[in-house]
Amino acid sequence: MALLLTRASDAPRETLAEYAAAGGYEALAHAYAGTLAADEIVRRVTESGLRGHGGAGFPTGRKWALAAAVDAPKKYVVANGGEHEPGSRKDRFLLESYPHRVLEGTLLCARATGASGAWIYVIEDMADAIASVRAAIDEAGAAGHLAGVDVQVTLAPTTYVAGEESAALEVIEGKKAWPRKKPPYPGQPGGGLWGAPTTVNNVETLAWVPGIAREGPAWFGAGALLCTLDDSVRRPGIHEVALGTTFRALVYDLGGGPRGGAAVKAILPALSSAFLGAGALDLPMTYDGVKAAGSGLGCGGVSILEEGACAVERVLEIARFFKKEQCGQCPPCRMETNTLAAVLEKVHSGAETGDFVAQAEKIAAFARGKGNCSLIEMAAAPVLSALRLFPGDFAQHARHGRCAD
Repeated sequence: MALLLTRASDAPRETLAEYAAAGGYEALAHAYAGTLAADEIVRRVTESGLRGHGGAGFPTGRKWALAAAVDAPKKYVVANGGEHEPGSRKDRFLLESYPHRVLEGTLLCARATGASGAWIYVIEDMADAIASVRAAIDEAGAAGHLAGVDVQVTLAPTTYVAGEESAALEVIEGKKAWPRKKPPYPGQPGGGLWGAPTTVNNVETLAWVPGIAREGPAWFGAGALLCTLDDSVRRPGIHEVALGTTFRALVYDLGGGPRGGAAVKAILPALSSAFLGAGALDLPMTYDGVKAAGSGLGCGGVSILEEGACAVERVLEIARFFKKEQCGQCPPCRMETNTLAAVLEKVHSGAETGDFVAQAEKIAAFARGKGNCSLIEMAAAPVLSALRLFPGDFAQHARHGRCAD
């Protein structure tokens, strides 16, 4: 299995000298010398099967090929590190500890797509990540690795929606972190920075690119991803796993099992995904497999519910998060997130006497597809799935305002 994390988790950030000793910037040097053509970079990334690690899982090579094919006087690249989802720390960790991998991947993307400017987008409260990225840019520039590509750092507000790719473009342009209506998409004329086609990739996606470009598509194997386990397990932290690893191996072998010692009741692959029942423990973690099971890998911030834990309390916590973090731009999203949270508050307190399942489904159906970003779908997914999986938990709270004894 190809490895992204090759050093101890508590090691200082990887310096330019350390990265170069491991083959860093070799692919970029070949690209600058003309011995690794732009279309060859795209081919290697495409054939590797690399997909976006920010949540959507879109094939990276396809995105790059579309950007490369656009004829435009200006093109840009954005490395999106706007991670502000509770339970996910992988992007912060990569920027803090492996900034040169992200930077070389960004520069290779610029070379492959014909971009002349690049931004690394980082949440403003990630002080260590910001310092690390800026140091890496200075080191790479002094060593001649930037080769005329203007690389800048832009700080994002500490809001969840600021990580959405078109909201990131708005922030870079000096505007409010509000997602744009699409189409046009960022990679299309009129959809990117100042109207120029712009390729936006998650920083983990870009960190994989140098190895693929240097070693070839086969180096990536079946693929891998970084998962953040939260404190619902005994050994929380960031774990690198091959795609196809089961949730059981992640939760038990790497995470040490549920913190309280009870059996797993449900798995939440990411805060913005649907819950999966305990039967999904043996489900291989692949994009298509998890989607077929009714959920999604998202950004890999995995948590679990164990037997005895209240599904209502966990879902209410998630609903409150999305109510707080929706940006207020789209009326259907405001309505959905506020109403879902209100219904769940009433269920939790025992004040809901109506058909709350039907209410939630009606709200979600009305709002579906109507927002400028996917938050409108993300807010509904954990709620609707929990209602289907744990009807007894919700009925108990609705009748008595508390969990079962």
